[in-house]
Amino acid sequence: MSESDAARTETAFDHDVAVVGGGPAGCAAGIFTARYGLDTVIFDRGRSSIQRCAHLENYLGFPGGIDIETLYGLMHDHAEEAGCEIVPALVESIERNDGGEGFVIDLQEVVPVTARRVIAATRYDGEYMRGLDDEGAMFETYEHDGEEHEHFDKGYAESDGTTPVDGLFVASPYGDTGYQALMAAGRGARTAVSVVEAVRRERGYPDSLANYYDWVRRETELEDESAARNRWRERFDERMADDHGLDEARLAELRDREIDRRIEMYISDDEIERRGARGQERLLEHIDDELILDAARAIEAERGSTPRQRGAGSE
Repeated sequence: MSESDAARTETAFDHDVAVVGGGPAGCAAGIFTARYGLDTVIFDRGRSSIQRCAHLENYLGFPGGIDIETLYGLMHDHAEEAGCEIVPALVESIERNDGGEGFVIDLQEVVPVTARRVIAATRYDGEYMRGLDDEGAMFETYEHDGEEHEHFDKGYAESDGTTPVDGLFVASPYGDTGYQALMAAGRGARTAVSVVEAVRRERGYPDSLANYYDWVRRETELEDESAARNRWRERFDERMADDHGLDEARLAELRDREIDRRIEMYISDDEIERRGARGQERLLEHIDDELILDAARAIEAERGSTPRQRGAGSE
């Protein structure tokens, strides 16, 4: 969900977050950062490794499997609904911005753009990141047929997607993540949470309050809102370190924003019903019209039959 604190945009850059790769990892990452309120762009050259799959059989939520074209449509639709901009462009290189903060993304046949943070979410070839690591640890050397070669070190990033390069995160499905599409999506989400938590720390939240989760609850579970606000206010103050270094006005602002974020997580029964209906309507947009019509005719025929006719087949 979008948080009001994220409305403090970082105007020095074209985007808060640039995601390289529009497959499961990249789209999952973009959804989480955009829903927090970070201006997010996804660069997708349209050649994700998942497109080599003939038919995806093990992606959670599709008991009959799903074809790759439909999955891509759903992923990109979701990312755009969350607020991402999807640009069909190839990232040729990423360099540090002048001054050392943020990045310049050079694109094939497109004007370069800048971003405060970058999430690398491509499985193949990290060549576009070459030069970002002053220590030279990003690439490793190996020998093949008597010749030395280099490739991106799959263990360069931590399990949460963070890297030694400030502002650079890696959501590529390497190492323990494996290469399954569902695991790649999870890696993207985990990395995006790391990005959001980094943003929260920069905005003054201590480590104990920087953690981020994105979900909603039933309003009926909130009980007394006033009592809840007082409880969260006390909890916030208890978890805030004594040496936080914030003035009282900024501390009060952070406290109120955090409490508001928690309150916004609770939605009414009517809103739950509305969101449920809209979610199913959006799914219909990705289903073949003829299949929808066939299903509608079958439902209509079932409704028009008598109880005896409906039970005849069981005798």
